Order: sequence, then C-alpha cells, then structure tokens
Amino acid sequence: MLVKILTSIGSIASIIFGIWHFFAPQIWDWYSYIYKTATELIVAVRAINIFFSLSLLLLGVANLLFVFRIIQDQFSLGVMLGISTILWSMRVVLQIIYPQGSQNPTVQYSMLAIFILVALCYGTSLVVVFNESYN
Repeated sequence: MLVKILTSIGSIASIIFGIWHFFAPQIWDWYSYIYKTATELIVAVRAINIFFSLSLLLLGVANLLFVFRIIQDQFSLGVMLGISTILWSMRVVLQIIYPQGSQNPTVQYSMLAIFILVALCYGTSLVVVFNESYN
C-alpha cells in the first residue's frame, strides 16, 4: 500500500510537471530570448521541450500503470521506479548546482523541495519493492 501511495504522489507530480511544461515556453516567453533569425534554435528548443514534457507525462502514467496492475511484476515495477528515482534525483542535483527560479528564493527553494519530495517518493517505493522481492 505504501508503494502505491508514494508512487501515485510521484507520478501525479511527474504528470503535472509534464503538462505544465507544454505551456512553459508561452508562460515564460522563452522565445523572446532567442534571436528571431535563429529559426533552427527555436525549432530545437521547441522539440526538446515537447519531448521532455511528453516524457514526464508518459513516465508518470507508466508508473501508475505498473503500480496498479492486478498481477504485479516486481521486476518491471522496480525498473520503472529505478528510472524515475534516477531522473528525479538528477533534477534535485541540477536544482542545487544550477538553480532555476533564483530570481525569487521562494520559487527556487519550493522547486527544490518538490523535486526532493518526488525523488524520495520514487526512491522509497523502489527500496520497498526491492526489499519485498528479496523477502
């Protein structure tokens, strides 16, 4: 039950970040920082953001599908949780080294706290699944 709760929290956060990121370029007016003549760069940034956004969304959905399967495959669930733990842990590291939202400390540290929470949700679930597999 703990794994389902924690994975759900992490997955919902991943899905929300994925959906939000589809709109981030418009919200933050990303392309105003790029020369209008740099069309290839604009296309590349757009493509990377769409790929990133969709990846977060799909990863969140996949984790939910794996954790709520009627017949659970612990290995597959562990792999998905491991991938999610690594990705969100890296996001924590990047937020510490290269913080986003640094213009506003509340935003910067709120983002860090959320990233840590999501990484811990996935990481704790991974440890529980791993321990259940070997007990």
